[in-house]
Amino acid sequence: MANGTRTTVYLKPGVYRALKLKSAESERTLSDIVNQAVLELLREDSLDLEAVEKRRGESSRSFEEVLKDLKRDGLI
Repeated sequence: MANGTRTTVYLKPGVYRALKLKSAESERTLSDIVNQAVLELLREDSLDLEAVEKRRGESSRSFEEVLKDLKRDGLI
């Protein structure tokens, strides 16, 4: 990733060692691995937000109602 933005990230020593090993074994740069991980995290967030938007109009139940039903059904 030659044209990326340079930044400093502080990793725990064990995480750094594992990342270096993964980099060596996969023949990918640390930057490529970190970029892929961050993009996956952002993709998951995007999917979560889409799911929330789709369900926005649904009715909801209070936590107390759910607990009452669980007790009624003998689950708690």
